[in-house]
Amino acid sequence: MTDVRRTIAAHDERPDAASQHRALIVVAAGEGRRLGHGVPKALVPLRGESLLARALEGCADSRFDLLVLVLPEEPSARVELSAAGRDHGRSAGRTVVDVVGGSTRAESVRRGLDAVTAHAGTEGWDAGSTAVLVHDAARPGVPTSVYDRVLGTLEEGASAVVPALPVTDTIKRIGPADAAAPGAEAPEPVEATVPRSDLRAVQTPQGFTLPVLSRICAHLEHMAPHEAESFTDEAMVAEHLGIPTVCVLGDPLAAKITGPSDLITLGALMDPNPQPDVDTQSSAAAAPALPLVGIGHDVHAFAPADDPRPLRLAGLHWPDEQGLSGHSDGDAVAHAACDALFGAAGLGDLGVHFGTDRPELADASGPTLLAEAARIVREAGFVIGSITVQMVANRPKFGPRRGEAQAVLTEAAGAPVSLSATTSDGLGFTGRGEGVLATAVAVVVRRLG
Repeated sequence: MTDVRRTIAAHDERPDAASQHRALIVVAAGEGRRLGHGVPKALVPLRGESLLARALEGCADSRFDLLVLVLPEEPSARVELSAAGRDHGRSAGRTVVDVVGGSTRAESVRRGLDAVTAHAGTEGWDAGSTAVLVHDAARPGVPTSVYDRVLGTLEEGASAVVPALPVTDTIKRIGPADAAAPGAEAPEPVEATVPRSDLRAVQTPQGFTLPVLSRICAHLEHMAPHEAESFTDEAMVAEHLGIPTVCVLGDPLAAKITGPSDLITLGALMDPNPQPDVDTQSSAAAAPALPLVGIGHDVHAFAPADDPRPLRLAGLHWPDEQGLSGHSDGDAVAHAACDALFGAAGLGDLGVHFGTDRPELADASGPTLLAEAARIVREAGFVIGSITVQMVANRPKFGPRRGEAQAVLTEAAGAPVSLSATTSDGLGFTGRGEGVLATAVAVVVRRLG
């Protein structure tokens, strides 16, 4: 623990409302792989703005002296997210700093806390009268009223405050599944029905006095990693330490973004001008979804003669042909199709999803990667219209097997794939027989409803 945090921990834990300073830590360092956009979670768009920008909108009118952004390590993402924070700071008239997040949520919050304590020490803030809220950028819809309820309760003397909503579903406690029927869909025995009147679904921002949050982070630092991971939020640690924790009313807009469907649901809830129901059978009333087009380009060199390997191209095996170099099977046609799909859906590129950091894909076939790319695109809310690929190469002789290749890739993509091939009349690396080039165009449409 830093000297500043030791000093803070020695102070009274109850804030003085008249002189209270207020800091907000926004944790925005998550990867967001389940969203399938190929960018850090905080950069994923929601109604035309990043999740972080949306999250900052909700706290614009709340009373914070300091905003600490805990951002991804990836440089370009950090630059873009930091710029959003600076724009917010200028418009809201508050100090904004950013730090790089850690490998766990606990580490990210601790780094945010260190930034708060450093600022508090520089500004001469009294620790006992400093409130710190911890918020997840993955909850971008939180309205100002929730921030104000959490802050107001801290000012009234609470040490730990969480926003929460009553649980409306009936909750069952289950026992161990039948060992004779393993698997995710195995029947699970019900042990009891939990009275839901006593249950709350917890949200963020969660609020603490600065000494309490320091105690929480110090406690997590001294725990084994597997023990620390069992605490899913800071309030849970406060309860473990015996610190009184209270709930205030949350808001349905504070829902957490985890998968693609959450973006659609929250976007609809946030729409201030929902469109009235229309007769979808009327072509005049129904607004068509515009197609989105992506271009993919891939190149692979033929492996050297002293490294014999099979040629796999356009989803087929080509006997008696030297294979292509590559992390997987070097199938430039299938790889270009993947890139075109990701580009049309705005989900990054092949390297983002199937990079060399995934050793399990070292021997993956082109159709396998294309099928996975199509799944990612569909899960992100798109319908695949078609894919067209043109290959440029001197060999193999493609025409006789065009129909076979189209059938294989069409099955993998779950959408029509059209293939063509040409040569470059002896020009360039393809003309010299050094490799294969493929360019693909994909058309997708965002799914409505």
